Amino acid sequence: MESDSDAAPADTGGDTVTTGADSDTAAPGPDRHDGTTEPDSGTAAADPGGHAGTASPDGSADAKESDSNTAPANADDTVAADSDGGAGTKEPDSDTPPGTTDDGTAAPRADSGTPTAEPGRDAATTHPDHAPAAREEGADAQEADAGEEPDAAKSGWFGWRRRHPRAARGVSAGTTVLAGLLVVFALLLPNRIERIEFASFVRIPAEGVLLAGLLLALPPRPRRIMAVVAGVFLGLVTVLKFIDMGFYQVLARPFDLVLDWILIEHATDFLRETFGRAGQVLAVIGVIVLLVAVLVLTTLAVVRLTNLMVRHRPVAARTTLILGTAWITCMTLGVQIGTVPIATKGNAEFLGNRVEQVRAGLKDARVFEKQAAVDAFAKTPPDQLLTGLRGKDVLFTFIESYGRVAIDDPAMAEQTDAVLKEGTSSLKAAGFESRSGWLQSPVTGAGSWLAHSTFLSGLWIKNQQRYRSLTTSDRMTLTNYFRKTGAWRTVGIVPGVRRAWPEGKYFGLDHIYDSEHLGYHGPYFSWTPVPDQFSMEAFQRLEHGKKDREPIMAEIILASSHNPWSPIARMIDWEDLGDGSVFHRIKKEGTNPTEVWKDPEKVRTEYRRAIEYSIRSLTEWVERYGDEDTVLVFLGDHQPVPTVTAGDTGKDVPITIVARDKKVLDRVADWGWTDGLKPAPDAPRWGMDKFRDRFMTAYGPKG
Repeated sequence: MESDSDAAPADTGGDTVTTGADSDTAAPGPDRHDGTTEPDSGTAAADPGGHAGTASPDGSADAKESDSNTAPANADDTVAADSDGGAGTKEPDSDTPPGTTDDGTAAPRADSGTPTAEPGRDAATTHPDHAPAAREEGADAQEADAGEEPDAAKSGWFGWRRRHPRAARGVSAGTTVLAGLLVVFALLLPNRIERIEFASFVRIPAEGVLLAGLLLALPPRPRRIMAVVAGVFLGLVTVLKFIDMGFYQVLARPFDLVLDWILIEHATDFLRETFGRAGQVLAVIGVIVLLVAVLVLTTLAVVRLTNLMVRHRPVAARTTLILGTAWITCMTLGVQIGTVPIATKGNAEFLGNRVEQVRAGLKDARVFEKQAAVDAFAKTPPDQLLTGLRGKDVLFTFIESYGRVAIDDPAMAEQTDAVLKEGTSSLKAAGFESRSGWLQSPVTGAGSWLAHSTFLSGLWIKNQQRYRSLTTSDRMTLTNYFRKTGAWRTVGIVPGVRRAWPEGKYFGLDHIYDSEHLGYHGPYFSWTPVPDQFSMEAFQRLEHGKKDREPIMAEIILASSHNPWSPIARMIDWEDLGDGSVFHRIKKEGTNPTEVWKDPEKVRTEYRRAIEYSIRSLTEWVERYGDEDTVLVFLGDHQPVPTVTAGDTGKDVPITIVARDKKVLDRVADWGWTDGLKPAPDAPRWGMDKFRDRFMTAYGPKG
């Protein structure tokens, strides 16, 4: 390198070196007493080895000419002086960029006011005042921008991002927006379909504001863990809300986390019988895919939004503070959009209700045990039980889903009323009288076995836990008491049962006829295995029509009016029933459940027609086969699903007693029931659990 005219060679202890510099480089200071040259503040110190250049063979310094376009040496290139005090200028190698050391790493800066780092120590240790903030900011940046991959990774999607950077940025922004919408949707989603409206999704969720504040406050590692946990938890809550929607649509109540798992099996059976094996499999697969998708997507969405907040921490913190303030203000002032409050803590209340539901369920077992221990007839001698019905054939018959809506709803009332009036008249012409009232079922939409056991046991069986406790206890049911007297043969006609039914023994039935033992060789009508008219004819053939038999007490559960009410059978001549093969043709004439359920009005129409068919099956059987000793008690087990009730959550069902012997109805004259098959709107209304004791009292010795 060619030196300036004013620059003198520095004595470096024996090695002659020529110090080259551009015209902008300051000349060395005066000679020191030890023969070394004092470096200027802008001049690089000598190499620790004491050599600043390479001597040429002829003893002069080998000068390298610097490029006129190369920037002057930076203070970043400063190195410490050697231990013997020698100083010199280290000339940058032609292949080494300015501001870097020979090995290619960044050299420490020597800017004004910033000391040069000592060898082996980083800047953070050199500047204790700035180190914690630098480390924290660096940690956040490293965590938040972990997704900012190196160039090779950024080319992602098989190089598509590099070829189309603008589109890639649009996709990334769109994904972030979708993540935000998904989280807001999950936080604000109601657990009932009828509550879903636009106003539901423009609220401020307290849980979202608190979660955002917590994520911003946590250190990097706990924040990542918290984001994943929060995403999974939010996904589970969302799944539970979806399940609640289904339960409200069918049972008009939320899912019970402790007691309702057994209903999953019943639901899959219903799908198989209604839509076939393929429909069942597709539905189950769809539910599983939805479950996994919700959990995965909510987790990824929360993690993505967390990274976004950390990258823009000041904005995120201000936004969280503003939303928190707005929530408090709206909650205090009660600000609403229509009837929907702006500030909500719906998820907290939702989960709080579930916790209370679990506690109540666990406590209910002890309460029910005490209730079941009380039985007014437990010590009554057999010869004093049901004395007012001795010698009679007593038929307790349940009509599936026969609820108050079939009688009171304006869209159904006219047609149903006509059928009931017709039945009342035809029965009266055959010598029968009838009385009707109302009972309140413990369930609605489904859960027939809970209603049956409530009616027969005199206990309020509102959930599966109580049902299991009842059927494993020694509590006497109405059917048990008939059997205990020894005066009746007890039988069950249960066409809806398609597998083993061990609970049948608990109900005190001497013989049970399920769908496989009624002699039916016709088709299923969706869920319904046997049409009601055939079931009643089978009862006549198998039990009631036998000669020289003892009195019968029968529990008959008719199934034709079971959801989905499509297709349904129709009445034919009783002589043409045969083995049921005739119903193949009748089924083909019926409707398709898939088409019917696309329109709620069609569903309601088919429901009404199914109820009419069940009532006619009963009344015509009584007209045809009833006699002086026939006593028929028929009732609905529960209201139909909300699709039919149009959201009405009432649980009333009609109940009717039919008999030819006037003395039988005289025993219940003080009940105040309505004459005929249709109960008056203001007829007495009892809990279904009250019927057993009232009935046994009415037909006991003092009745």
